[in-house]
Amino acid sequence: MGQKVHPIGLRLGINKTWASKWYSKKHYRDFLLEDLKIRNLIQSYFKGQTPPKDAAISRIEIDRAVTKVNVVIHTAKPGIIIGRGGRDVDNLREHTQKRIGKEVHVSVVEVKNPELNAQLVAESVASQIERRVAFRRAIRQAVTRTMKNPQAKGIKIRCGGRLGGNEMARIEEAKDGSIPLHTLRADVDFGFAEAGTTYGNIGVKAWIYKGDILPPKALKALEAAKARAEVEKHAAAEAEVQARLEGAAATGAESPADGQPLAEVVRGDAEEVTGNVAAE
Repeated sequence: MGQKVHPIGLRLGINKTWASKWYSKKHYRDFLLEDLKIRNLIQSYFKGQTPPKDAAISRIEIDRAVTKVNVVIHTAKPGIIIGRGGRDVDNLREHTQKRIGKEVHVSVVEVKNPELNAQLVAESVASQIERRVAFRRAIRQAVTRTMKNPQAKGIKIRCGGRLGGNEMARIEEAKDGSIPLHTLRADVDFGFAEAGTTYGNIGVKAWIYKGDILPPKALKALEAAKARAEVEKHAAAEAEVQARLEGAAATGAESPADGQPLAEVVRGDAEEVTGNVAAE
């Protein structure tokens, strides 16, 4: 009971990479606290504006040089972060530089499919709960929206807290498809967000499974197996066509429908079967 592991932390170095990329022996503590400060500054910068802006930030990557900090912001709404003529991203860079006392370079990367990003899905459900939308409806809509994308193989969303303002906290969950949490090669994305309501915080967790990421050797073996199956499928179709042609030639009967020789009818059917197999 209770032996839970973070889905992304479990797969670091396998099919996930670190959000902070630097190495230090003497200043590890200072750099770690500085990373947390940078992330909090960026997240609070847009929420603290009047009116608050929903920047839809899914991930903040930090890469350090000797005297410079490179920050990459992954967002579904790059226009809000960049602003007109890049004015907003420059203000954000200056705002961060003043508070950490180092040179900061900020770049923005667009998230193409926000419905496949677990962090954005969790934040979407949390924001709906804050706006007093029924939590079950918000969860179901998020699950349906994600599963419409053909790349999504499964999704699970779990909300916990005083749902609906009830006195006793509880957990509500909805899922669709498969979520193989113990399979290391599985590409499982995880996101967490909190909805700040008048009766307390409600936690929202989201898991999205996008298929397996195989190593090159296993990927080649899988492709070879698929190619063999395709060849066998075509061979079986050709054998069936040949058997029908031989049977028709042996009987030499006439087609009862239009007087066309049965061999020609079977040959036409054979061409149709071959075309269908090629199309598949």
